[in-house]
Amino acid sequence: MKDQAEVLRHRLDKLRTKKHTKAISVISGKGGVGKSNFSLNFAIALSQKGKSVLVFDMDIGMGNIDILMGSTSSKNIVHFFEGSLPLEEVISKGPADISYIAGGTGLPTIFQMAPEMVDQFFKEFERIMEDYDYIIFDMGAGISEDTVPFLLAGDEIFVITTPEPTSVTDAYAAIKYLALQQQSIPFFLICNKAGDEKEGKLTLNRLQNVVRQFLKLEMNVLGVLPDDKIVSKSVIRQTPFIINSPSSKISTALNILISSYLSNEYPEVPLESIKGFVSRLRQFVFGRKESPWKQ
Repeated sequence: MKDQAEVLRHRLDKLRTKKHTKAISVISGKGGVGKSNFSLNFAIALSQKGKSVLVFDMDIGMGNIDILMGSTSSKNIVHFFEGSLPLEEVISKGPADISYIAGGTGLPTIFQMAPEMVDQFFKEFERIMEDYDYIIFDMGAGISEDTVPFLLAGDEIFVITTPEPTSVTDAYAAIKYLALQQQSIPFFLICNKAGDEKEGKLTLNRLQNVVRQFLKLEMNVLGVLPDDKIVSKSVIRQTPFIINSPSSKISTALNILISSYLSNEYPEVPLESIKGFVSRLRQFVFGRKESPWKQ
């Protein structure tokens, strides 16, 4: 009995000291708002702040994260699902010491795979999560049935919009769709391509007010990023703007956004949520809830 109690105490201590990996999904209601560029540069900025980061390109079949950073990785998520490589070996290194998983092409969405392969993905993904402070899921534009489990299982959802009315409307539609299924997940709003700070704040305030009025939900306003010509130049050069032009308007704004985000984090994570992301993902996909003690 004493041995069992000692083992239990050891496991409790291990869980309490275990690093919690935050899973962030980055979405937009429509394409062309700069979502992938934000995901990549946000990840690099986190890494420059001393955080370990993995970017997962979830726009499978149309992913472009590797192109934006000028990388031509020979490995992507397709190699895992085809059974040729373990998940750990499809991870590539990017600039500023970030890691990434390229989306690849010619593959059905993850949850259309055989259940055994999906379960194996969960097991291997749970293991690699321990190596990172943050995992950034760069989702495809819009919301689909196949991406909802990742979005609802994550810790936070970043919603990227621009001042364009259609972008704001589509962002609201995405928030509404997700919030009606699960209101507890935190949403963070970012206005990209703003003409100036005032326009960006007005855009976010309008969106926040509509969400508050019709969904009875409070959003977290994360920040405004300017419409900066350096972004298109960085895309052409295939070098992230925060590396290519660290003193540019958008890099400065992103660093302010990052500092604000990190200063408002809550480091204490409930014990039962240590394995929250993968456990919740399993529940959404397979309809079962697993014990947080299961290894």
